[in-house]
Amino acid sequence: MSAVSQVVRWRAATSGVTVRARSLSVAAATAALVLAQQGLAVAADDPSTTVTFAVTSGALTLSVPASADLGSGAPGTEISAPIGPVTVSDNRALASASWVVTATETDFTSGTSTIPATSAAYAAGTVTTTGVITITTTDVTLSNSEQTVVTGTEGVGDNTATWNPTVTVNVPPGAISGLYTGTLTQSVA
Repeated sequence: MSAVSQVVRWRAATSGVTVRARSLSVAAATAALVLAQQGLAVAADDPSTTVTFAVTSGALTLSVPASADLGSGAPGTEISAPIGPVTVSDNRALASASWVVTATETDFTSGTSTIPATSAAYAAGTVTTTGVITITTTDVTLSNSEQTVVTGTEGVGDNTATWNPTVTVNVPPGAISGLYTGTLTQSVA
C-alpha cells in the first residue's frame, strides 16, 4: 500500500473522537489528530468579534493659589513664606511629554511707594509627582520678565507635579511702611 492511498485510523485519547483520514504521510495524519482534539479546532464559520477602544487625551493645566500673605518685616529685613501649592496636570497622554513653568512678578506697590520685583526670589522646593516625569527646579530672582522655575521632561502618559514655592522679599532699608502688593504670574507651556 502506497503512502498516497494509505488510510490512517486512530482514536484521540482525550476527546474520544475517532479520526479517519487519507493522507500523504504520517505527519499529515498527526496534524489532523491535533486539530481534532477538543478545544484546538476552530471551525471556519465560528463568529469573531473585533474589540476596539480609544485612549483619550486632555490638556496641560496649572493651578495656583489665588493669593498669599508673606507676613511682615522691618526695612532691611527678609520676609519669606510658602505661597501655597502649585500643581501642573499633564493629561495629554503623550508618549514623550515635557513642559516648562515660568514665573513673572510685578513691582510691589503701596500707594506711591514701590519695591522692585527684583527684591523677591522664588524657590520651588520639593516637588511631588505622579506618573512618569523628571523634574528640574531653578531658584530665581523674580523680575518683570518670565523665568523658568520648574521643568518637566521625559514624561510618559498622564503626569502631575505639585510644589509649594517659597517667595522671599528682601525689604530695602529705605522702604516706607505700608501694605505692599504685587502680582506673581506663573504659567505652563
